[in-house]
Amino acid sequence: MLTEKEMTAPDAPTAIGAEQSNQTNTTIISQNQRYFNPSAEEIFEAQMQYERENSPSYMETVSMPELYEMVYPAKPPIINGFLYNGTYLFVGSPKVGKSFMMAQIAYHVSSGKPMWNNAVRKGTVLYLALEDDYRRLQERLYRMFGTETTSNLFFSVASNSLNGGLIEQLNSFICEHHNTSLIIIDTLQKIRESEGDTYSYSRDYDIIAQLKAFSDKNNICLLLVHHTRKQKADDNFDTISGTNGLLGAADGAFVMYKSKRTDTDATIEISGRDQPDKKILLKRNTETLCWDLDKVVDDKFKAPPEPLLEKIAGLVNEHNPTWQGTATELLGKLEIDDIKPNTLSLKLNINAGRLYTEYFIKYVNKRSHGVRRIELKYDFDHPIINIPDDTTNQSVDYGEMMITADNIDEIAGADYDERYQDMINNCLG
Repeated sequence: MLTEKEMTAPDAPTAIGAEQSNQTNTTIISQNQRYFNPSAEEIFEAQMQYERENSPSYMETVSMPELYEMVYPAKPPIINGFLYNGTYLFVGSPKVGKSFMMAQIAYHVSSGKPMWNNAVRKGTVLYLALEDDYRRLQERLYRMFGTETTSNLFFSVASNSLNGGLIEQLNSFICEHHNTSLIIIDTLQKIRESEGDTYSYSRDYDIIAQLKAFSDKNNICLLLVHHTRKQKADDNFDTISGTNGLLGAADGAFVMYKSKRTDTDATIEISGRDQPDKKILLKRNTETLCWDLDKVVDDKFKAPPEPLLEKIAGLVNEHNPTWQGTATELLGKLEIDDIKPNTLSLKLNINAGRLYTEYFIKYVNKRSHGVRRIELKYDFDHPIINIPDDTTNQSVDYGEMMITADNIDEIAGADYDERYQDMINNCLG
């Protein structure tokens, strides 16, 4: 009985006609009155908005001022200057060294070790080596990296097709490994449905679009190994097997090629949305069969410097990691008098990703007590490690082993679907 009394509200009635509390709270009623008693105009506007958004003809639009108010998260590189989040094709002819390159990328990302003197953002990697078996993978990895293993690198030699549940499998893996940053599918043809001779731009575009939606949703890099066609072209990206729908839907592509099949030199050309076009010249390490960097040829285009970001980096850094205040106060702190506070906010909204990628400064613009306040914070746990010294790419001697075309092919394995290539060539005339 005592428990019941304690649980009963002090002023609650116990029977019909029981005395009610004479205390009232007019403040609460006043603050929330409009929610309980919306005006006719508010009801009409809400109804019209609902009907617009649920109409088959409704198209969501964003005005330019609204677009500039949006702040998008940064997309830091996975391998600085080389690999970014998104869906990319990695294309090359048979036995050019694609599988070795995939193993090299996977190992460096999963271990966090710098690659070609480039900083690496460490993350879990899933490598679908669908044209290999585990024995061949073991031989290849031991030849390349010895007994130095990484627990963040996972392999599978079989998966569902794209329309047979592959996305569900990949989602399941990511749920178990939340730090996943890279998934490699070697090769794209292995996850496509058997299509016979029905080969079209729309089908190619749809396949990559499905995979891109997955990578964008999970904020990871999806690297799709694919093949070049036999016909030559002035533009190496035109040698990608299939229609332009593949490259059109992807975030970019890597094309790897040699002058001769027996060469130990190779070139990778890169074209993507989040990086300038460039060429990377490589040399094969005859001991480890890894690809060593020879030279990088960047595109002439460079993003222009943004003086505002440089000034902010002088204000907020590892020595002074935080700053808060209004846009007006920030202008005064930076000693800038030629732009307005609203313009400053818009510039920071648009360049928030670059501010983090280049200076590791997180930017937040939010309203507090009716006033917009800017928060800047240096991220000590940023995912990019320091650029290493020149000793990173020293080769390791794994013993004397003669290199021949036969044992290179044995280690590399068959990474080429001749039937698919013949079908493409026939379709292209």
